[in-house]
Amino acid sequence: MASLTHPGTETSSATQLATLLRGTGISPLDNTGWLRITGSDRVRWLNGMATNSIQQLKPGEGNYNFFLNAQGRIQGDATIFAEPDALLLETSQTQLPTLTPLLDRFIIMDDVELADVTSSRAGIAVTGPEASATLEKVGLLVARLQELEMQATTWNSAEVSVMHAYSPLVPHFEIWASAETIENLTQALLAAGAVPCDAQSREWLRILEGTPLYGTDIRDRDLPQETAQARALHFNKGCYLGQEIVERIRSRGNVHRTFTAFQLEGELPAAGAALEAEGKPVGELTSVAAIPLPEGSVQLGLGYIRREALERGIGISYPGGIASPIATPYRASGLSAPNTPQAAS
Repeated sequence: MASLTHPGTETSSATQLATLLRGTGISPLDNTGWLRITGSDRVRWLNGMATNSIQQLKPGEGNYNFFLNAQGRIQGDATIFAEPDALLLETSQTQLPTLTPLLDRFIIMDDVELADVTSSRAGIAVTGPEASATLEKVGLLVARLQELEMQATTWNSAEVSVMHAYSPLVPHFEIWASAETIENLTQALLAAGAVPCDAQSREWLRILEGTPLYGTDIRDRDLPQETAQARALHFNKGCYLGQEIVERIRSRGNVHRTFTAFQLEGELPAAGAALEAEGKPVGELTSVAAIPLPEGSVQLGLGYIRREALERGIGISYPGGIASPIATPYRASGLSAPNTPQAAS
């Protein structure tokens, strides 16, 4: 893909974060992987593998899912979209080498085929409160797209797929097309005022939004309900791998620990730092960052804490400081909630 910057237009990660929170930032989607699932049994089969309801998806609709082992531990995550003749599974490229064999192992007598189609498409993320307006400037209308909805359209006579991604704090869109089309679209977005944003600025935004990352905040020892990602679970869809454990947890009331965000006061700890309360271990931090917001820097962390410590409201510490649980997303001063597009009437 062509460079996202014009000569002399490079900005700091802090400035890029301000753009993601106030304007329109763009980034290449270089670490995204895609599996295309075909065959007459694809819906029934994948519904028996994923934690969300696949059979309820209509063409263009998507939902977020975990994939579990028989003990209910999370083995991967993905967003799954329905097409008229296929299912598309979007995940990180780093997960494909383990997730693909896991899925393939459970194709027994099913008419199902898996195809890695990552190399056949290129993508760009368009993020921020002005993202919709910027995309409209270049001829892509996204205002009516619902969250996790993907729409096939054309841009400059080229086929593109436009997706409204998960948007807990600011709107996130993804555009997928051929590499040449994404190159041309990138230059058009830059000319329309979009700002290139690096991995650091996007990581800060992720932590502000409180979104766990598989491999960092979600590990293969974690249970679905521990992650606080209810959006990945459907309790009336029928059987799937690991469902017995998920249902047992629900019927017994809850898990002993939960994923949450913390505001950190003191020295910035390393990821993996232990959390303590009343001299006893109660959790751990999985992501930490000193985030340079426009109104001043804030130290935030994501991690797990025992529910009783959270519910009792007792003091929580880590080596070098205090961790105060907070709600997510963390809202910077003057930043309103993202506009949720309304369905066409």
